[in-house]
Amino acid sequence: MAVRKFKPTTPGQRHKIIGTSEDITARVPEKSLVYGKKSSGGRNNQGKMTMRYIGGGHRKMVRIIDFKRNKDGVPAVVKTIEYDPNRSSRIALLYYADGEKRYIIAPNGLQVGTTLLSGAEAAPEIGNALPLQNIPVGTVVHNIELRPGQGAALVRSAGNFAQLTSRDGKYCVIKLPSGELRQILGTCKATIGSVGNSDHGLEKSGKAGRTRWFGRRPRNRGVVMNPVDHPMGGGEGRASGGHPRSRKGLYAKGLKTRAPKKQSSKYIIERRKK
Repeated sequence: MAVRKFKPTTPGQRHKIIGTSEDITARVPEKSLVYGKKSSGGRNNQGKMTMRYIGGGHRKMVRIIDFKRNKDGVPAVVKTIEYDPNRSSRIALLYYADGEKRYIIAPNGLQVGTTLLSGAEAAPEIGNALPLQNIPVGTVVHNIELRPGQGAALVRSAGNFAQLTSRDGKYCVIKLPSGELRQILGTCKATIGSVGNSDHGLEKSGKAGRTRWFGRRPRNRGVVMNPVDHPMGGGEGRASGGHPRSRKGLYAKGLKTRAPKKQSSKYIIERRKK
């Protein structure tokens, strides 16, 4: 996948950089795997705004993604590579040998017509899902489970990948995209390869309107509010606002918010780099 730049014929075109769709092979999603996405506009059941900066945007359909990859031993053929408005990565439609259809996140380099397999017997090839204990050390993986059978929770966004660095008993040591080293049970599944659409991080919307299409409304800064509305508000002229903090008063730059007695901390070997 590549990105497109535009001639500056209008102010909105001047800085716009968007991804190309040359890797997409189907425009209409599989009807049996979609349903309408309900939008709240940030309002609760009384119609009162409880989340700010949400509203509008294009209507979306939710594509049901198979994060569990639990059809072990049944080969599947990649039928299409499609766009998904609910995530940064592309998705692939699989036709299983028993007739079932499922969507998965499309890894980098996955081609239409490729045969994929999941389970302990699967080969460690791009798109195959297998337990971490069956994956060779040094392999690049994504869609990693935290608990066996739970479904992929880590490394799912465009261009991301983790690396299986070593094994420690029944645990495997994974280096995550943040730099964190973490132990994960060897029976947890992961998918071989990195997530596709790696140029997503190079995109620039170019104008405020494109952001509105995503359902995001304008967000105003704390320093321009009044003291009653934000801890950083008030002051004469352009006051700096003091120490950066949230609307609730929590420090925003560098304050550790992770619970000190969190149960899963014992699985973290090395915290992420700042």
